[in-house]
Amino acid sequence: MPSTRRPTPDPDLVQRLRARVRQMESGGLRETMPVHPALAGLVQLHPGSSYRADATSLAVALLAGPSEQGTWTAVVGVDDLGLEAAADLGLDLGRTLLVPDPGEHWAEVTAALLDVTGVLLLRPPGRVDAHTASRIAARLRKRSTTLVVQGDWPQCDAHLSLVRQQWQGLGQGTGHLSARRAEVVVRHGAGPTVRGLVTLPGNEAPRLLSRSGPLQGQPAPALREVG
Repeated sequence: MPSTRRPTPDPDLVQRLRARVRQMESGGLRETMPVHPALAGLVQLHPGSSYRADATSLAVALLAGPSEQGTWTAVVGVDDLGLEAAADLGLDLGRTLLVPDPGEHWAEVTAALLDVTGVLLLRPPGRVDAHTASRIAARLRKRSTTLVVQGDWPQCDAHLSLVRQQWQGLGQGTGHLSARRAEVVVRHGAGPTVRGLVTLPGNEAPRLLSRSGPLQGQPAPALREVG
């Protein structure tokens, strides 16, 4: 007679499933967007959210992840954007709308483009008042679009900074620059700070080399200060 004994469930799996159910019941399970390999593990992109990046390379990298998967993007107010460098980071220029100088109507231009893109990079012309930011945030949530801001912006989900970088390949001054490694700091509001050592376009493919933060306690190697 065949045995009717039931297999014992994996306790770890049961705990993970219970946690997932609690997340879903509380509305805490949020959709995520693709993240560039250099920033994977440092930040998650959520539709309807906003992110601040101090460096243009970081801002473009945030766009590049979804862009490589076919998402339409827009860049507003960045009149010095290097198209070749942006393409090297993975931004699909064929699916990117560029408005280098929106003038005084930048907020209206931004709101209109949020309706037709998945991720938008904005460099505001100056300080942004709370009312304008609130109106754009409401549009973000309604259209499930992600906003990346280079400049002043209140209440971002995460703030990315490029604090140190190092070029490689010069040798004794007779070589060629071949790769760039940088330390990225990500601040999530009142949450813990996350640091990562990343490679940026060069002979090395952009990727995350090491990470320190809530899940990992090893600090990134010391690099030379920028500026």
